Amino acid sequence: MDHDIPRLLGFADTLADAARTAILPFFRAPHRVENKRTDSFDPVTEADRASEQRMRQLIEAGFPDHGIYGEEFGEKAGASGYQWILDPIDGTRAFIAGLPLWGVLIGLYHEGAPLIGVMDQPYLDERYRGWMSGANATARGVTREIKTTPRSSLAESILSTTDSHLFRGAEAEAFERVRRAAKLARYGCDCYAYCMLASGTMDCVIESGLKPFDIAALIPIVIGAGGGVCNWQGGDASQGGQVFAYGDARVRDETLALLVSR
Repeated sequence: MDHDIPRLLGFADTLADAARTAILPFFRAPHRVENKRTDSFDPVTEADRASEQRMRQLIEAGFPDHGIYGEEFGEKAGASGYQWILDPIDGTRAFIAGLPLWGVLIGLYHEGAPLIGVMDQPYLDERYRGWMSGANATARGVTREIKTTPRSSLAESILSTTDSHLFRGAEAEAFERVRRAAKLARYGCDCYAYCMLASGTMDCVIESGLKPFDIAALIPIVIGAGGGVCNWQGGDASQGGQVFAYGDARVRDETLALLVSR
């Protein structure tokens, strides 16, 4: 099937532009923050909601037969097999702390399979775009192709996860095995870590408890740059859960062995 990737990527850029306009007035400025949970801190802001609302409006106008699944406003069925998967601000905790390690995630699946993805960081003026056969980044008006960096082992690799306290029990033990084998571990980067992996400055990302909107946009960026994304058993990660992203298959094999060992 001809998906007309250039047209779909162009529309994803339009969505990202609209999200930028909606979000930037709130960043490092007073705004309302609410907690979506009672047992932990799971923030949502005015900027999250404004961003997703604007993107949904554009999709409904431009592709009325496409489905939509967004973090803040849920799922709308479509009739075409296409589904836009939106995280209006991935890294809301970083956002409310004034740190630029957050991004707008725009993914498109067809019949449940990743097709294209965009991660936009409005404050830094950086945009990462991926399709299953290529990826690029635009920073301050300059666009370049991005590629992962070859690594022969975890000992050469920079590892990332969003939070060192993300894992519990056996998961924590598994992550610690990988962390000890890696050259360096960095925390708190959310979606930005995956784009640094795709750009070749980081080498692997390990996370757990993800939803589809946390990973949908990032899979085509990482794969398009020459890497891969799988679950901790080496299978499909398109619906989230335990996620492992890597730039080199040799690091994948070594890491998966550590994640599943007892």
